[in-house]
Amino acid sequence: MPNRLAGETSPYLLQHADNPVDWWPWSAEAFEEARKANKPVLLSVGYSSCHWCHVMAHESFEDRATADFLNEHFVSVKVDREERPDVDAVYMEAVQAATGQGGWPMTVFLTPDGVPFYGGTYFPPVDRHGMPAFPRLLRSIADAYHGRRGEVLEAGRQLVESMGQSGRLGASSTLLSRDVLARAYLGLGGDFDERDGGLGQAPKFPQPMTWEAVLRIGRRTGDARGLEMLHLTLTRMARGGIYDQLGGGFHRYSVDAQWLVPHFEKMLYDNAQLASLYLHGWLASGEPLYRRITEETLDYVRREMTHPAGGFYEKKSKI
Repeated sequence: MPNRLAGETSPYLLQHADNPVDWWPWSAEAFEEARKANKPVLLSVGYSSCHWCHVMAHESFEDRATADFLNEHFVSVKVDREERPDVDAVYMEAVQAATGQGGWPMTVFLTPDGVPFYGGTYFPPVDRHGMPAFPRLLRSIADAYHGRRGEVLEAGRQLVESMGQSGRLGASSTLLSRDVLARAYLGLGGDFDERDGGLGQAPKFPQPMTWEAVLRIGRRTGDARGLEMLHLTLTRMARGGIYDQLGGGFHRYSVDAQWLVPHFEKMLYDNAQLASLYLHGWLASGEPLYRRITEETLDYVRREMTHPAGGFYEKKSKI
């Protein structure tokens, strides 16, 4: 039997209209229901072409046991980020403040007043790769909300306060100087993956604008260290799974630190920036691999992401 999403117009929400989860669209009525029922709110945010949104839907939201637990202990709200970017932006800031990273599907737990107190992105149906199983997480959240309400409210207060702090970066009174650039350049070395290239660990994003800066500063100063970091990163990405070895083009990010397992989604802006980065890398180094990646990426965009009328598609996902 269809749930409340059956009356919505969003393609993403309609994809969840037949879930056994008793979904609510984003509305004042949903939060009023949470207040009356004394339940926390599960906010799930995604969009129709998001690969891992579909994975989590199939694993968890189509699962009867998981749905029954959600229906008993939570008021579940589903949001299309492309329809409500305002809602997405607020709670993505909360997730990033709490975990240091974000993405979709976005999973946030709220009080009936809309205050976030815990959040993340994709959660698997069983414990996996350091992530807690979604059913276990739901039990823990429900137990904490009803048994340790004070801790939950304090966690929400601290999270909201940290969100406010993140927005208080004031404008600098000084110009962007070479000294500032040099310090930023040196700082990247502390986060560099010496084995596989890139910055940080899983999930790992290409960050083309950062590497454009490394290339330019390295060339200007003659610093070999920066150019070595760039070369390792470009080579590992080009030879890894984040790059489509058959069809060309880059996926949005790698779910592991070795660039092997991609998030199956290709974004226009990522491929535009990465084609430019590899072109500049080829001009600086003469490395034939970088020229090939540039040409294949542009061929992919022209073939798969260009509308017959001349415009471009924003994204392409493999579902």
